Amino acid sequence: MTSRRDFLKSSVLASSLLFVPSFLHALDRQGLRDLRDARGRRLVVVQLGGGNDGLNTVIPYENDLYYKARPTLGIRPQSGILTLDQGLGFNPAMTRLKGLYDQGQVAVLNSVGYPNPDRSHFRSMDIWQSGSASDQYLSTGWLGRYLDSDCPSCQVPYNGLEVDDTLSLAMKGDLRKGLALKNPEKFHQITQNRFIAQVSSEKPLGALSELDYLYKTLAETASSSDYLYQTSKVYKSAVAYPTTEFGRNLKTTAELINSGVGSRVFYVSLTGFDTHVRQQEQQGKLLGDLSEGLGSFAEDLQKAGNFDDTLVLVFSEFGRRVTQNASNGTDHGTANNVLLLGGGLKQKGILNAAPDLQNLLDGDLCHQLDFRSLYATILHDWLEADDSAILGSQFERLKGLV
Repeated sequence: MTSRRDFLKSSVLASSLLFVPSFLHALDRQGLRDLRDARGRRLVVVQLGGGNDGLNTVIPYENDLYYKARPTLGIRPQSGILTLDQGLGFNPAMTRLKGLYDQGQVAVLNSVGYPNPDRSHFRSMDIWQSGSASDQYLSTGWLGRYLDSDCPSCQVPYNGLEVDDTLSLAMKGDLRKGLALKNPEKFHQITQNRFIAQVSSEKPLGALSELDYLYKTLAETASSSDYLYQTSKVYKSAVAYPTTEFGRNLKTTAELINSGVGSRVFYVSLTGFDTHVRQQEQQGKLLGDLSEGLGSFAEDLQKAGNFDDTLVLVFSEFGRRVTQNASNGTDHGTANNVLLLGGGLKQKGILNAAPDLQNLLDGDLCHQLDFRSLYATILHDWLEADDSAILGSQFERLKGLV
């Protein structure tokens, strides 16, 4: 019989732990159940990594200053701009999102950002994921702190799921963190490793033992993986998704939701938006993937009756500079647009003024809306949580949004 000491020394365990989230908080096994508070509502966050160019996503095609700043990169109406309202239009690649917009299931917020913006990918993403000020450094994320605050006595690891190999800062709290997995079946197979199965069934030595904390963590991870695997088999999507990693991850998310997994927060990423050179082709392809993926995701949830209880937030760490560069691309900027999707939106369409291209700060857009006001609105009005406690301060909420 393998001893605990031998188990920890085992190279098999060492390799397995690369895939097992050892950060999981120790939980009461009786708490492993579905959570259906806040009227069953869920949040799906879509992160556009690299700094998506908002001006070529939601295009101010009636503004001459836009074309003056982008003589070759600016997208012309004759290129197929999908017209919205207030002189704005979606990128021609965003046809599925335009269809959802026309159905009243998309809201656009312009010039979202924060004071004293940072143009570093890593720092700005940390700010957005943690919900901090630009001069504040936090080790927890806004959604992780939500997981900390929500139902402390019955929290489960799968209450926050990131469909990826690693967990973002956004999903890490002080006490509890989300669970990262690409595929419920493969994750379940990993936790069925015979060494993990053996150790997860052993009796703990004592509450203060670090070794027992590890063992209990493995047991809870295995239990969660079994729950996710068994529950996810309830629904298999028949909707066609893009044959890309992003499309597959959205399909997995939809299958988890439609199977009845009791998770409140889901997190998905699409990368590649750092378009310093030859932007149009690269961004157009990515926005097409985004639009097709979200269109299929919405269709999937609508068919299962789950879209009205789902809110999708699409953001990027910053926008791009207003003026194109010499390589027919754009460099790191500041404020950007944010998209919201869902069947339960109370306000739809263009929700605030178009970007002000007349009054720039060092060649960049000035933010009209602090992103933490949007977070506060989602936390308080959608997830029915204490936004001030989670964000560490009170931010003005957007009235009647969700």
